[in-house]
Amino acid sequence: MKDNNRRTSGANGKRRRNSKYTNGSADNPFENYTSSRRHSQSAFRKTLTTMTIVFLTAILALLLFANKQEFISENIGKNSFLSNFLSKLSLSNSSKEKAEFTFPFGPKRKNILLLGVDSNGADSDLWVGTRTDTMILLNIDPKSKTVNAISIPRDSKVYLPKGMGVQKINAAHAIGGIGMTIQTVEDTLGVHIDKYVMFHDDAVRAIVQALGGVDIYVEKNMHYNDYAGNLHINFSKGKHHLTEKDAVEYLRFRHDALGDIGRTQRQQWFLRGLLADLQKPETITKIPKIISVANKYIKTDMSVYEMTQYASLAKGFDMDNIEIAMLPGAPNKHGYISYWILDPEKTQEVVDRLIYRQKADGVKESYSASIMSSPDKLSEAREVKKALENAGIEVRCSGTLNSSHSQFIAHNKYITIDYYANLKKQVPEVKSRQFVYDPATFMCAATDFTVVLGGDNK
Repeated sequence: MKDNNRRTSGANGKRRRNSKYTNGSADNPFENYTSSRRHSQSAFRKTLTTMTIVFLTAILALLLFANKQEFISENIGKNSFLSNFLSKLSLSNSSKEKAEFTFPFGPKRKNILLLGVDSNGADSDLWVGTRTDTMILLNIDPKSKTVNAISIPRDSKVYLPKGMGVQKINAAHAIGGIGMTIQTVEDTLGVHIDKYVMFHDDAVRAIVQALGGVDIYVEKNMHYNDYAGNLHINFSKGKHHLTEKDAVEYLRFRHDALGDIGRTQRQQWFLRGLLADLQKPETITKIPKIISVANKYIKTDMSVYEMTQYASLAKGFDMDNIEIAMLPGAPNKHGYISYWILDPEKTQEVVDRLIYRQKADGVKESYSASIMSSPDKLSEAREVKKALENAGIEVRCSGTLNSSHSQFIAHNKYITIDYYANLKKQVPEVKSRQFVYDPATFMCAATDFTVVLGGDNK
Protein backbone atom coordinates (compact mmCIF):
# COMPACT_ATOMS: atom_id res chain seq x y z
CA MET A 1 0.00 0.00 0.00
CA LYS A 2 1.24 3.45 -0.84
CA ASP A 3 2.11 5.61 2.11
CA ASN A 4 0.95 8.94 0.73
CA ASN A 5 -0.01 10.45 4.07
CA ARG A 6 2.90 9.52 6.27
CA ARG A 7 4.74 12.51 7.63
CA THR A 8 8.36 12.82 6.63
CA SER A 9 11.34 14.77 7.88
CA GLY A 10 12.13 18.03 6.15
CA ALA A 11 15.39 19.95 5.85
CA ASN A 12 14.83 21.60 9.20
CA GLY A 13 14.55 18.20 10.89
CA LYS A 14 10.89 18.67 11.87
CA ARG A 15 8.11 16.39 10.67
CA ARG A 16 5.49 17.95 8.50
CA ARG A 17 1.97 17.99 9.89
CA ASN A 18 -0.60 15.98 8.05
CA SER A 19 -2.48 18.51 5.94
CA LYS A 20 -5.78 17.06 7.09
CA TYR A 21 -5.19 18.64 10.47
CA THR A 22 -3.53 21.90 9.56
CA ASN A 23 -5.36 23.39 6.62
CA GLY A 24 -8.71 25.04 6.90
CA SER A 25 -10.12 23.84 3.62
CA ALA A 26 -13.27 21.91 2.98
CA ASP A 27 -11.13 18.77 2.81
CA ASN A 28 -10.60 18.84 6.56
CA PRO A 29 -12.23 15.62 7.83
CA PHE A 30 -13.26 17.28 11.07
CA GLU A 31 -15.19 20.18 9.56
CA ASN A 32 -18.32 20.73 7.46
CA TYR A 33 -19.68 17.22 7.79
CA THR A 34 -22.73 16.06 5.86
CA SER A 35 -25.27 13.41 6.78
CA SER A 36 -24.37 9.71 6.92
CA ARG A 37 -26.50 6.58 6.85
CA ARG A 38 -27.92 5.25 10.08
CA HIS A 39 -25.90 2.53 11.80
CA SER A 40 -28.06 -0.52 12.56
CA GLN A 41 -25.76 -2.33 14.97
CA SER A 42 -26.16 -1.35 18.64
CA ALA A 43 -23.13 -3.04 20.22
CA PHE A 44 -19.66 -1.52 20.45
CA ARG A 45 -17.98 -4.69 21.67
CA LYS A 46 -14.59 -5.71 22.87
CA THR A 47 -12.46 -2.65 22.26
CA LEU A 48 -9.11 -3.19 23.95
CA THR A 49 -10.14 -6.76 24.68
CA THR A 50 -9.04 -7.84 21.24
CA MET A 51 -5.45 -7.01 22.11
CA THR A 52 -5.58 -10.21 24.11
CA ILE A 53 -5.78 -12.48 21.11
CA VAL A 54 -3.06 -10.86 19.03
CA PHE A 55 -0.69 -11.39 21.94
CA LEU A 56 -2.17 -14.72 22.94
CA THR A 57 1.00 -16.54 21.98
CA ALA A 58 2.96 -13.83 23.77
CA ILE A 59 1.21 -14.35 27.08
CA LEU A 60 1.58 -18.10 26.81
CA ALA A 61 5.25 -17.52 26.09
CA LEU A 62 5.56 -15.95 29.53
CA LEU A 63 4.91 -19.41 30.91
CA LEU A 64 7.44 -21.02 28.64
CA PHE A 65 10.47 -18.83 29.14
CA ALA A 66 11.14 -20.04 32.68
CA ASN A 67 12.39 -23.59 32.03
CA LYS A 68 8.94 -25.22 32.18
CA GLN A 69 9.83 -28.14 29.86
CA GLU A 70 8.88 -30.73 32.49
CA PHE A 71 5.50 -29.10 33.05
CA ILE A 72 4.92 -28.98 29.27
CA SER A 73 5.75 -32.66 28.81
CA GLU A 74 3.53 -33.78 31.68
CA ASN A 75 0.47 -31.86 30.50
CA ILE A 76 0.73 -31.94 26.69
CA GLY A 77 2.84 -35.03 26.03
CA LYS A 78 6.54 -35.69 25.65
CA ASN A 79 6.76 -36.20 21.90
CA SER A 80 3.82 -34.27 20.48
CA PHE A 81 4.49 -31.58 17.89
CA LEU A 82 3.12 -28.89 20.19
CA SER A 83 5.18 -29.93 23.23
CA ASN A 84 8.37 -30.13 21.13
CA PHE A 85 7.69 -26.70 19.62
CA LEU A 86 7.02 -25.09 22.99
CA SER A 87 10.06 -26.74 24.58
CA LYS A 88 12.27 -25.38 21.80
CA LEU A 89 10.94 -21.91 22.46
CA SER A 90 11.69 -22.29 26.15
CA LEU A 91 15.21 -23.61 25.56
CA SER A 92 16.12 -21.01 22.96
CA ASN A 93 15.02 -18.18 25.22
CA SER A 94 16.89 -19.49 28.27
CA SER A 95 20.18 -19.33 26.41
CA LYS A 96 22.39 -16.49 27.57
CA GLU A 97 24.52 -16.70 24.44
CA LYS A 98 21.71 -15.86 22.09
CA ALA A 99 19.81 -12.58 21.80
CA GLU A 100 16.32 -12.91 23.21
CA PHE A 101 14.70 -11.04 20.38
CA THR A 102 15.64 -10.59 16.74
CA PHE A 103 13.26 -9.31 14.10
CA PRO A 104 13.75 -10.54 10.54
CA PHE A 105 12.86 -7.01 9.42
CA GLY A 106 15.08 -5.07 11.81
CA PRO A 107 14.47 -3.16 15.05
CA LYS A 108 12.18 -0.54 13.52
CA ARG A 109 8.93 0.46 15.17
CA LYS A 110 5.83 -1.05 13.61
CA ASN A 111 2.21 0.05 13.48
CA ILE A 112 -0.25 -2.81 13.75
CA LEU A 113 -3.98 -2.26 13.30
CA LEU A 114 -6.21 -4.51 15.39
CA LEU A 115 -9.78 -4.88 14.16
CA GLY A 116 -12.73 -6.63 15.76
CA VAL A 117 -15.56 -7.27 13.31
CA ASP A 118 -19.20 -7.91 14.15
CA SER A 119 -21.44 -10.74 13.02
CA ASN A 120 -23.14 -10.49 9.65
CA GLY A 121 -25.77 -13.13 10.39
CA ALA A 122 -25.83 -16.90 10.68
CA ASP A 123 -23.92 -18.92 8.06
CA SER A 124 -22.45 -15.76 6.51
CA ASP A 125 -18.81 -15.15 5.62
CA LEU A 126 -17.01 -14.03 8.78
CA TRP A 127 -15.02 -11.35 6.97
CA VAL A 128 -17.35 -9.97 4.26
CA GLY A 129 -19.70 -7.03 4.82
CA THR A 130 -18.86 -6.80 8.51
CA ARG A 131 -18.29 -3.60 10.48
CA THR A 132 -15.26 -2.98 12.66
CA ASP A 133 -16.74 -2.39 16.09
CA THR A 134 -13.20 -2.53 17.50
CA MET A 135 -10.28 -0.50 16.16
CA ILE A 136 -6.95 -0.27 17.98
CA LEU A 137 -3.71 1.07 16.57
CA LEU A 138 -0.63 -0.46 18.22
CA ASN A 139 2.84 1.01 17.97
CA ILE A 140 5.45 -1.60 18.93
CA ASP A 141 9.08 -0.63 19.52
CA PRO A 142 11.36 -3.71 19.53
CA LYS A 143 14.35 -1.67 20.71
CA SER A 144 12.75 -0.43 23.94
CA LYS A 145 10.33 -3.38 24.18
CA THR A 146 7.39 -1.04 24.68
CA VAL A 147 3.87 -0.85 23.30
CA ASN A 148 1.56 2.13 22.84
CA ALA A 149 -2.10 1.64 21.99
CA ILE A 150 -4.65 4.08 20.56
CA SER A 151 -8.32 3.14 20.67
CA ILE A 152 -10.30 4.57 17.75
CA PRO A 153 -14.00 5.03 18.62
CA ARG A 154 -16.16 3.21 16.09
CA ASP A 155 -18.45 6.25 15.69
CA SER A 156 -15.60 8.58 14.63
CA LYS A 157 -16.81 10.74 11.76
CA VAL A 158 -14.38 10.56 8.83
CA TYR A 159 -14.09 10.73 5.07
CA LEU A 160 -13.90 7.34 3.35
CA PRO A 161 -11.70 7.02 0.25
CA LYS A 162 -12.85 6.20 -3.29
CA GLY A 163 -15.62 8.76 -3.19
CA MET A 164 -17.61 7.10 -0.43
CA GLY A 165 -18.03 10.38 1.43
CA VAL A 166 -18.61 10.97 5.12
CA GLN A 167 -19.27 7.89 7.22
CA LYS A 168 -18.57 6.44 10.63
CA ILE A 169 -15.14 4.88 10.55
CA ASN A 170 -16.51 1.41 11.34
CA ALA A 171 -18.35 1.36 8.00
CA ALA A 172 -15.08 1.28 6.01
CA HIS A 173 -14.69 -2.49 6.28
CA ALA A 174 -18.32 -3.21 5.41
CA ILE A 175 -18.02 -1.05 2.29
CA GLY A 176 -14.49 -1.70 1.04
CA GLY A 177 -12.95 -4.46 3.12
CA ILE A 178 -9.57 -4.39 4.82
CA GLY A 179 -8.00 -2.23 2.08
CA MET A 180 -10.43 0.63 2.59
CA THR A 181 -10.19 0.27 6.38
CA ILE A 182 -6.41 0.62 6.37
CA GLN A 183 -6.48 3.54 3.94
CA THR A 184 -9.12 5.33 6.03
CA VAL A 185 -7.02 5.07 9.20
CA GLU A 186 -3.90 6.17 7.35
CA ASP A 187 -5.64 9.15 5.76
CA THR A 188 -7.35 10.24 8.99
CA LEU A 189 -4.37 9.97 11.32
CA GLY A 190 -1.47 10.58 8.93
CA VAL A 191 0.24 7.29 9.77
CA HIS A 192 1.40 4.18 7.94
CA ILE A 193 -0.06 0.77 8.82
CA ASP A 194 2.51 -2.03 8.58
CA LYS A 195 0.34 -5.02 9.47
CA TYR A 196 -3.19 -5.84 10.51
CA VAL A 197 -4.84 -8.48 12.70
CA MET A 198 -8.61 -8.96 12.46
CA PHE A 199 -10.85 -10.86 14.87
CA HIS A 200 -14.43 -11.98 14.63
CA ASP A 201 -16.54 -10.91 17.61
CA ASP A 202 -17.15 -14.54 18.62
CA ALA A 203 -13.44 -14.90 19.35
CA VAL A 204 -13.54 -13.46 22.87
CA ARG A 205 -16.54 -15.63 23.77
CA ALA A 206 -14.66 -18.72 22.57
CA ILE A 207 -11.44 -17.74 24.37
CA VAL A 208 -13.26 -17.17 27.66
CA GLN A 209 -15.00 -20.51 27.25
CA ALA A 210 -11.67 -22.24 26.58
CA LEU A 211 -10.21 -20.68 29.72
CA GLY A 212 -13.19 -21.67 31.86
CA GLY A 213 -14.09 -18.06 32.67
CA VAL A 214 -12.30 -14.83 33.56
CA ASP A 215 -11.89 -13.04 36.90
CA ILE A 216 -12.70 -9.34 36.74
CA TYR A 217 -13.68 -6.47 39.02
CA VAL A 218 -17.02 -4.92 38.01
CA GLU A 219 -16.72 -1.27 38.95
CA LYS A 220 -20.44 -0.45 39.25
CA ASN A 221 -23.86 -2.05 39.44
CA MET A 222 -24.99 -2.92 35.93
CA HIS A 223 -28.63 -3.73 35.33
CA TYR A 224 -30.29 -3.66 31.91
CA ASN A 225 -32.93 -5.78 30.16
CA ASP A 226 -33.62 -5.77 26.43
CA TYR A 227 -36.27 -8.44 25.89
CA ALA A 228 -36.43 -7.85 22.14
CA GLY A 229 -32.68 -8.31 21.81
CA ASN A 230 -32.57 -11.12 24.40
CA LEU A 231 -29.99 -9.19 26.40
CA HIS A 232 -30.20 -9.33 30.19
CA ILE A 233 -27.38 -7.73 32.18
CA ASN A 234 -27.33 -8.01 35.97
CA PHE A 235 -24.02 -7.42 37.71
CA SER A 236 -23.40 -6.03 41.17
CA LYS A 237 -20.29 -4.02 41.97
CA GLY A 238 -17.37 -6.19 43.04
CA LYS A 239 -15.27 -9.16 41.96
CA HIS A 240 -16.82 -11.67 39.54
CA HIS A 241 -15.82 -14.82 37.68
CA LEU A 242 -17.32 -14.24 34.23
CA THR A 243 -18.45 -17.11 32.03
CA GLU A 244 -18.42 -16.61 28.25
CA LYS A 245 -22.08 -15.48 28.47
CA ASP A 246 -21.29 -13.08 31.32
CA ALA A 247 -18.32 -11.68 29.40
CA VAL A 248 -20.45 -10.83 26.38
CA GLU A 249 -23.01 -9.09 28.60
CA TYR A 250 -20.33 -7.13 30.46
CA LEU A 251 -18.71 -6.03 27.21
CA ARG A 252 -22.02 -4.96 25.70
CA PHE A 253 -23.19 -2.82 28.62
CA ARG A 254 -23.37 0.85 27.61
CA HIS A 255 -26.37 2.15 29.51
CA ASP A 256 -24.70 4.81 31.60
CA ALA A 257 -23.82 8.47 31.10
CA LEU A 258 -20.74 7.72 28.97
CA GLY A 259 -22.44 5.29 26.57
CA ASP A 260 -20.00 3.69 24.12
CA ILE A 261 -17.05 5.66 25.50
CA GLY A 262 -17.67 4.25 28.97
CA ARG A 263 -17.87 0.79 27.46
CA THR A 264 -14.52 1.37 25.77
CA GLN A 265 -12.95 2.17 29.13
CA ARG A 266 -14.49 -0.89 30.81
CA GLN A 267 -13.24 -3.18 28.11
CA GLN A 268 -9.69 -2.11 28.88
CA TRP A 269 -10.20 -3.64 32.31
CA PHE A 270 -11.64 -6.81 30.89
CA LEU A 271 -8.40 -7.09 28.93
CA ARG A 272 -6.35 -6.84 32.11
CA GLY A 273 -8.44 -9.53 33.77
CA LEU A 274 -8.12 -11.79 30.75
CA LEU A 275 -4.36 -11.29 30.57
CA ALA A 276 -4.04 -12.11 34.26
CA ASP A 277 -5.89 -15.41 33.73
CA LEU A 278 -3.78 -16.24 30.69
CA GLN A 279 -0.65 -16.01 32.84
CA LYS A 280 -1.82 -18.71 35.26
CA PRO A 281 0.27 -21.93 35.02
CA GLU A 282 -2.80 -24.10 34.40
CA THR A 283 -3.53 -22.19 31.19
CA ILE A 284 -0.79 -24.07 29.36
CA THR A 285 -2.92 -27.22 29.25
CA LYS A 286 -5.56 -25.28 27.33
CA ILE A 287 -3.23 -24.17 24.53
CA PRO A 288 -4.53 -26.63 21.88
CA LYS A 289 -8.13 -25.45 22.35
CA ILE A 290 -7.11 -21.79 22.31
CA ILE A 291 -5.09 -22.31 19.13
CA SER A 292 -8.09 -23.90 17.39
CA VAL A 293 -10.16 -20.83 18.33
CA ALA A 294 -7.48 -18.52 16.93
CA ASN A 295 -7.33 -20.42 13.63
CA LYS A 296 -11.06 -19.96 13.09
CA TYR A 297 -11.59 -16.40 14.22
CA ILE A 298 -8.38 -14.55 13.32
CA LYS A 299 -7.32 -13.11 9.96
CA THR A 300 -3.96 -11.37 9.47
CA ASP A 301 -1.28 -10.54 6.93
CA MET A 302 1.44 -11.49 9.44
CA SER A 303 3.44 -14.65 8.92
CA VAL A 304 3.64 -17.27 11.66
CA TYR A 305 7.29 -16.33 12.14
CA GLU A 306 6.43 -12.66 12.64
CA MET A 307 3.79 -13.57 15.22
CA THR A 308 6.35 -15.74 17.01
CA GLN A 309 8.83 -12.88 17.10
CA TYR A 310 6.26 -10.54 18.60
CA ALA A 311 5.46 -13.23 21.12
CA SER A 312 9.13 -13.38 22.09
CA LEU A 313 9.23 -9.60 22.46
CA ALA A 314 6.26 -9.69 24.82
CA LYS A 315 8.40 -11.44 27.42
CA GLY A 316 9.54 -8.02 28.59
CA PHE A 317 6.14 -6.33 28.59
CA ASP A 318 4.89 -4.75 31.80
CA MET A 319 1.14 -4.05 31.76
CA ASP A 320 1.68 -0.94 33.89
CA ASN A 321 4.09 0.45 31.27
CA ILE A 322 1.78 0.09 28.29
CA GLU A 323 0.58 3.56 27.41
CA ILE A 324 -2.95 3.80 26.10
CA ALA A 325 -5.15 6.58 24.79
CA MET A 326 -8.44 7.08 23.04
CA LEU A 327 -8.73 9.55 20.19
CA PRO A 328 -9.99 12.78 21.82
CA GLY A 329 -13.29 14.19 20.73
CA ALA A 330 -16.88 14.79 21.72
CA PRO A 331 -20.22 13.10 20.98
CA ASN A 332 -22.56 14.73 18.50
CA LYS A 333 -25.96 13.64 17.31
CA HIS A 334 -27.21 14.39 13.80
CA GLY A 335 -30.83 13.32 13.65
CA TYR A 336 -30.88 9.67 14.61
CA ILE A 337 -27.15 9.23 14.01
CA SER A 338 -24.62 9.60 16.82
CA TYR A 339 -21.04 10.56 15.92
CA TRP A 340 -17.77 10.94 17.76
CA ILE A 341 -16.30 14.20 16.42
CA LEU A 342 -12.53 14.04 16.68
CA ASP A 343 -10.68 17.03 18.09
CA PRO A 344 -8.03 17.63 15.38
CA GLU A 345 -5.41 19.31 17.59
CA LYS A 346 -5.71 16.86 20.49
CA THR A 347 -5.85 13.93 18.09
CA GLN A 348 -2.60 15.13 16.56
CA GLU A 349 -1.04 15.30 20.04
CA VAL A 350 -2.03 11.69 20.71
CA VAL A 351 -0.65 10.50 17.37
CA ASP A 352 2.61 12.42 17.82
CA ARG A 353 3.13 11.00 21.29
CA LEU A 354 2.04 7.38 20.92
CA ILE A 355 2.85 6.64 17.29
CA TYR A 356 5.77 8.93 16.47
CA ARG A 357 7.10 8.77 20.06
CA GLN A 358 7.60 12.54 20.14
CA LYS A 359 9.09 13.67 23.46
CA ALA A 360 9.00 16.99 25.26
CA ASP A 361 12.11 19.15 25.34
CA GLY A 362 13.28 19.65 28.92
CA VAL A 363 11.22 19.29 32.08
CA LYS A 364 8.83 21.49 34.02
CA GLU A 365 9.96 23.39 37.08
CA SER A 366 6.93 22.24 39.07
CA TYR A 367 4.10 19.77 38.71
CA SER A 368 0.46 19.67 39.77
CA ALA A 369 -1.94 16.80 40.39
CA SER A 370 -5.57 15.91 40.90
CA ILE A 371 -6.81 12.98 42.96
CA MET A 372 -10.06 11.15 42.27
CA SER A 373 -11.21 8.25 44.42
CA SER A 374 -14.14 5.96 44.92
CA PRO A 375 -16.15 6.72 48.09
CA ASP A 376 -14.54 3.83 49.99
CA LYS A 377 -11.01 5.07 49.23
CA LEU A 378 -11.17 8.52 50.82
CA SER A 379 -8.63 7.71 53.56
CA GLU A 380 -6.25 6.30 50.98
CA ALA A 381 -6.74 9.43 48.87
CA ARG A 382 -5.65 11.58 51.82
CA GLU A 383 -2.50 9.47 52.17
CA VAL A 384 -1.72 9.86 48.47
CA LYS A 385 -2.27 13.62 48.72
CA LYS A 386 0.14 13.90 51.63
CA ALA A 387 2.76 11.77 49.86
CA LEU A 388 2.54 13.82 46.66
CA GLU A 389 2.86 17.10 48.55
CA ASN A 390 5.88 15.76 50.44
CA ALA A 391 7.42 15.07 47.03
CA GLY A 392 6.94 18.73 46.06
CA ILE A 393 3.86 18.24 43.86
CA GLU A 394 0.94 20.63 44.22
CA VAL A 395 -2.38 18.82 44.67
CA ARG A 396 -4.92 21.29 43.31
CA CYS A 397 -8.10 19.33 43.87
CA SER A 398 -9.63 16.08 45.05
CA GLY A 399 -12.95 14.49 44.26
CA THR A 400 -14.96 11.29 44.21
CA LEU A 401 -15.65 9.02 41.27
CA ASN A 402 -18.17 6.24 41.68
CA SER A 403 -17.27 4.11 38.69
CA SER A 404 -13.55 3.81 38.15
CA HIS A 405 -10.58 1.52 38.20
CA SER A 406 -7.17 2.68 39.36
CA GLN A 407 -5.36 4.79 36.79
CA PHE A 408 -2.56 7.28 36.35
CA ILE A 409 -3.74 9.79 33.74
CA ALA A 410 -1.20 12.05 32.06
CA HIS A 411 -2.57 15.32 30.67
CA ASN A 412 0.44 16.82 28.88
CA LYS A 413 3.68 15.95 27.12
CA TYR A 414 5.83 16.29 30.25
CA ILE A 415 4.12 13.41 32.04
CA THR A 416 5.71 10.38 30.40
CA ILE A 417 6.15 6.73 31.29
CA ASP A 418 9.65 7.61 32.50
CA TYR A 419 8.28 10.39 34.70
CA TYR A 420 5.76 7.96 36.16
CA ALA A 421 8.50 5.39 36.83
CA ASN A 422 10.53 7.97 38.77
CA LEU A 423 7.43 9.21 40.61
CA LYS A 424 6.65 5.67 41.79
CA LYS A 425 10.06 5.54 43.44
CA GLN A 426 9.36 8.77 45.33
CA VAL A 427 5.69 8.08 45.97
CA PRO A 428 5.04 4.32 46.10
CA GLU A 429 1.37 5.06 46.81
CA VAL A 430 0.78 5.80 43.10
CA LYS A 431 2.21 2.55 41.70
CA SER A 432 0.38 -0.32 39.97
CA ARG A 433 -1.97 1.83 37.92
CA GLN A 434 -2.87 1.74 34.27
CA PHE A 435 -1.06 4.55 32.43
CA VAL A 436 -3.42 6.62 30.28
CA TYR A 437 -2.71 9.67 28.14
CA ASP A 438 -5.66 12.05 27.93
CA PRO A 439 -4.82 15.63 26.95
CA ALA A 440 -8.46 16.72 26.76
CA THR A 441 -10.24 15.61 29.94
CA PHE A 442 -9.64 17.11 33.38
CA MET A 443 -11.65 15.54 36.19
CA CYS A 444 -11.63 18.35 38.74
CA ALA A 445 -8.96 20.87 37.69
CA ALA A 446 -6.44 21.56 34.93
CA THR A 447 -3.40 19.68 36.26
CA ASP A 448 -0.42 17.79 34.87
CA PHE A 449 -1.80 14.42 35.92
CA THR A 450 -4.62 12.72 37.77
CA VAL A 451 -4.32 9.80 40.19
CA VAL A 452 -7.44 7.65 40.25
CA LEU A 453 -8.04 5.33 43.21
CA GLY A 454 -10.65 2.85 42.13
CA GLY A 455 -12.61 0.33 44.11
CA ASP A 456 -10.52 -2.52 42.75
CA ASN A 457 -7.37 -1.09 44.37
CA LYS A 458 -5.28 -2.19 41.36
